[in-house]
Amino acid sequence: MQNKYTVLDRLGGGGQAEVFRGISESLQGYKKAVAIKRVLPHLTANEKFVAMFLDEARLSLFLQHANVVQVFAVSKADDGTYFLVMEFVDGCDLKELVQYHRAHRASDIGLALYIMAEAARGLHYAHTLDHPYTGKPLNIVHRDVSPPNIMLSKNGEVKVVDFGLAKAVSQLEITDEGVVKGKFSYLSPEATLGMDVDARADVFALGIITWELLANRRLFVADDPYATVAKVREARIPSLPAIAPNVAPELDAVVRKALAKNRDDRYPTAAEFGEALADYMFANELKATSRDLAAIVREVKVARERAANPKESLIHALVMDERARMMSIIEDEVVAKPAELTPAKELVDTTDWTKNLLDD
Repeated sequence: MQNKYTVLDRLGGGGQAEVFRGISESLQGYKKAVAIKRVLPHLTANEKFVAMFLDEARLSLFLQHANVVQVFAVSKADDGTYFLVMEFVDGCDLKELVQYHRAHRASDIGLALYIMAEAARGLHYAHTLDHPYTGKPLNIVHRDVSPPNIMLSKNGEVKVVDFGLAKAVSQLEITDEGVVKGKFSYLSPEATLGMDVDARADVFALGIITWELLANRRLFVADDPYATVAKVREARIPSLPAIAPNVAPELDAVVRKALAKNRDDRYPTAAEFGEALADYMFANELKATSRDLAAIVREVKVARERAANPKESLIHALVMDERARMMSIIEDEVVAKPAELTPAKELVDTTDWTKNLLDD
């Protein structure tokens, strides 16, 4: 029994694959919103890449956790391209949230630590996952932990996505020795040296993102990839309190441990890093919940939709201005002529009329 997939619109893409929003429909007529990740057509002829993609699919199908984007199926299109059918996360990624924060809000330490602690939960689950049939450790390492790969839903969920560069014992195709994978700014020092990586490489990447969220700036960035890699390899970490005075030295120490150049000096697991962040939040009464995250994600979605439909945004603004003008007139009349106060019902009717315009 095979599902039918309908592509609705393109969500984004990179050098290896592109992602679409779609609908999965079963033979019984059941429909479900999904994300479809398709290998770019020109790569289909590369047998080695296709093999790596299929390995990703086999691993991803095992991942079932609240903080990991679930993969439902792997399939092949009529044109010969391969694609994954994944859980659709209605919201935004962390990169988009950061960009919105910088333009509209001040940094929220509690929310930043909450997001990182949740992402750590998802990564630790993947790191410690055993093969469901053999019981042997899969030794999964994401190796591409970065803001675009941390999804945030409008319901306040945090989900790590795209284990496409994961390396596990069960992989059939081993990547070329010494080839640097992942986004340069979020590599670990050992990865830049071509060494084998383990879960601590993902801990380092989480540390980078945490530092950037708190400092409100990038950590390892240069004019070209080679210079960026050199910065990662040196792993010189500026003091957070010196850059952001609202960051306490105790929190700086937690993040700095995750960013230790020598991986033996880091938190040995993502879980321990997440617990250290949670402990700091508790000790310093920094309250942040999924509800807080949901509120800001919804703000980001509204801002994105308005940017995509400037005409509708203009109409919305005009209606709001007209509503404010009408309410101002009413208030002026109430102050000037208290004896001629408009009946309450008429006031309610006027408010409902403007509300209907907004709803339309």
